[in-house]
This record gives sequence, structure tokens and C-alpha cells, in this order.
Amino acid sequence: MNMNPNDRDPSRPRPKGRKRAVVIIVIVALVLALGGYWLAHRSADTAARGARGGRGGAGGVAGGPPMPVGATKVTTGDINIYLNGLGTITPLRNVTVRSQVSGTLLSVKFKEGQRVNEGDLLAEIDPRQYQATLTQSEGALARDQALLANAKIDAARYQTLFEQDSIAKQQLDSQKSLVQQYEGTIKADQGQIDMAKLNITYSKITAPISGRVGLRTVDSGNYVQAGDSTGVAVITQTKPIDALFTLPEDKLPDVIKKMHAGEKLPVDAFDRAKKNKLASGTLASLDNQIDTSTGTVRVKAEFANDDESLFPNQFVNVRVLLDVLHDAMVIPTSALERGTDSLFVYVVNTDHTVAQRTIQTGPTEGERVAVTSGLKVGETIVTDGADRLREGSRVELPGENPAGDAPPAKTPEQSPDGQKHWRKGGTTTQPGQPQDQGTGRRPPAGDNGGAPGTSPPVRDGGAQPAQSGSAAPGNGSNATPSGG
Repeated sequence: MNMNPNDRDPSRPRPKGRKRAVVIIVIVALVLALGGYWLAHRSADTAARGARGGRGGAGGVAGGPPMPVGATKVTTGDINIYLNGLGTITPLRNVTVRSQVSGTLLSVKFKEGQRVNEGDLLAEIDPRQYQATLTQSEGALARDQALLANAKIDAARYQTLFEQDSIAKQQLDSQKSLVQQYEGTIKADQGQIDMAKLNITYSKITAPISGRVGLRTVDSGNYVQAGDSTGVAVITQTKPIDALFTLPEDKLPDVIKKMHAGEKLPVDAFDRAKKNKLASGTLASLDNQIDTSTGTVRVKAEFANDDESLFPNQFVNVRVLLDVLHDAMVIPTSALERGTDSLFVYVVNTDHTVAQRTIQTGPTEGERVAVTSGLKVGETIVTDGADRLREGSRVELPGENPAGDAPPAKTPEQSPDGQKHWRKGGTTTQPGQPQDQGTGRRPPAGDNGGAPGTSPPVRDGGAQPAQSGSAAPGNGSNATPSGG
């Protein structure tokens, strides 16, 4: 009988390689089964913890603890409507004091930075040459006056002789002409006298305006000339003083309307950081044209500047009070939340849940904004912590105790082994099992609260737990074995 070499004799042993493959397959199947069992029970345990009062997601939604937030009530108030601009302080008058005569500077009567009044003496030039000129002019005047008197007497004589037909008419006319010449000479002499007196007056340099004197540009002993470009001093008027700034052209109609109505628009000047108010004034005037390159119009405001808080060429932030919105519904700007196409706030309901409310806003003043629609006066809105909220979130208002402050009660929890464990303060124990208060671990067998040689107590007066790891029969308890 011919036998196929591929046929295997049942009595012959199988190869070792096939046995190894079978063992590997069995092990892999067991591992997959245990992994699936563990994942299923982990998901069930997570769901059970969420149902018992977990956080329930971000924002303290239903079932979780309330989220602490800052809140305030919607109120009414006045909102000021301002126009802001960048400006420069410019003095009303800025004068360079120059000498009007030439001469040696005898003395300087002012100190640098000193405030002077109009007419105060600033410097003095040597006046002796002008006094000498005055004396010469006065002498010429006296001489010409004597000549004029003599010419008038001769003219009177010639008039008598002419009436007696003793002289020709031409001789009388010549004498009258000489009288008129002397009268003109006397007027010229008088002009020279006045000029000399004026030069003597100019030798004393006085302040043309009231203001603050700048740094001195010339010292005594120097020779100064009339019309010198550097001058003797520079005086700047600081009381009152102006601020020159710009406003957008689209705000110009509102400003013109107020000015035509005779209203004085209040203006405040702030420092560079826009934190400190320097002075308050009123709007003075507008430029007569709009700058086409910037789309703005130049505006001038006037400040009394009694305390000299504003300084010429100082940079300031200017704020013009255009109007006041009375009895407006007002909320803090920190309560605003921006959606995809609108602004909204979180309104706190009576049950301490929040709801999104779309609103329409009006003018803003600092940290306050007017609301035109979407809210009611007296409603409570969230001002802090809104980034962690969503529709229906439960919140805790300032000064209130959260609902989760009370210690959690003992609740049984089903474990994967089918027994009920008791949870308290985050530690799982079994009924009747002693627990280490510090670590949450069970004491070893024979340790009853630290007393050696004693057995752990059992619930309901039952028998001692069995040493094999199963519950004692007949007592109905779920006590764990002491050796576990």
C-alpha cells in the first residue's frame, strides 16, 4: 500500500512550532479581552462620576459647581460725548525785543525766566550821544526862531511902505516868502529835537508785552545796533495761552452747529500719557479751510493758564466736550463680549444661570458705555470671568457661598468586582474596613486602629471575616478579607 508522504500519522507528535503559534494566539486574545473589559468599566466609572456632580465641562454647566464671576447691575447715568485731538500749546504773542538805537549796553535789568509786565525796564543803552544831538537841535531852533521874528518885522515894514507906494510889490512879496522859509526851518528844527528826545527814550529798552522772559542773548558792555536779529530778550505771553490742534472733518458740522448757537464748548488739555489733566478752557476759533492731505481742520482753544501748567510748544492731548447724553443706560466696558457679528453680554438669571444677550451700544466714556437696546435697568450682568462661561452656565456672584462648599456626603459606588465601596472626601473604602486617616490606605491584618493582635471589626455584629477572601456566610455583609 502506497502512502502519501503528506499524510500525518495521528500517533505521531505535532511539531513544536505549531504549538507555539497556538499559545501566542490564545495570549493575544486574552489580552484583547482584558483590555476591552477595562476600557468598558473605565468609561462607565467616568460617566458615574460625572453624574454624581463632576465639573460637567467648562463654565460650570448644569450638574457642576457654579463658576465665580464678577457682576454688576445695569444703571442709568450721563455719558459725555468727547472729540479727541493732538495739539501743541502756542502763546498768544511771542516778541523778540530788539534795540531801536545803536550804542553800548550799559546794564541789563532782568533775570532769565523772570515774569515781566508791559513797560518794565529791561536794559539801558548809553544815551549821551543822543542828548548831545538834542542840544544841537534845540540851539538851531533858537537861532531860526530869532531869524523868523526879524523877518516878520521886516515884512510888516515893507507892507507899510508898499501902502505908501514907496517900494515895489516884488520886494514885499520876497520878504513874505522869507518869513515862510524861516517858519519851515523852525518846524524842521522841532522835528530834530523830537527825534533826539525819542532816541533818548529808546536808549531805555522796556517790555512791550507782559509775559515770561527767555534766556538772555546779550550781556552789558556789548555794542548793540538797531534791528539786530538776535535782540536783547524774547518775551512769551503765557496768560492766557492757546492750544492748536486738529479735528476730523466729519465732526466739523456738529462743532459749527454748537458755535453758531452761541455755546462755549469746554476743552480739557491732558499730558502726553493722557493721565493727568493740565488745564481747562474753551474752544476759541476754527480755521477757514480743511487740510485736504489729512482731512482735518485746525482748531484753537484758549486757556486762562493762571497756574502756568501749560508751556509754549508743549505737546498735549486735547478733549472737546461736544454733548452730554442724559439718563442713558450704562454698563462697564469690561462686560462687553464680541460675537461673530454683534456685541453681547452675559445676563445673570434669578436661578444663577447666565444667558447671552445681544445688545446695541452707543457712545463710550472711559470705562463706561451707553446701551441703546438689549438690556433693562436693574439687570445683573457679568463683568469678570465671562471667558469661561457659555449659555446656561451656573455662576456664583461676589459675596455668595457656592453650593459646593458643604462637605460631600457618603455615597456608595459600584466597583468592577461587584461590591459597593464608600467614597468620602475623594477616598474609596469598603464598609467595615478601617482606614488610615492620613493616607487613605487600609491597615494590615491584625491591626485594629494600632492595637496589635486584634481583628478588624465587622458590620452589623456579624462574624469575623473569612480568611479566604470571601464574605462570611449567613451575615449578608460585604466585609473585605483582613489579608486583602
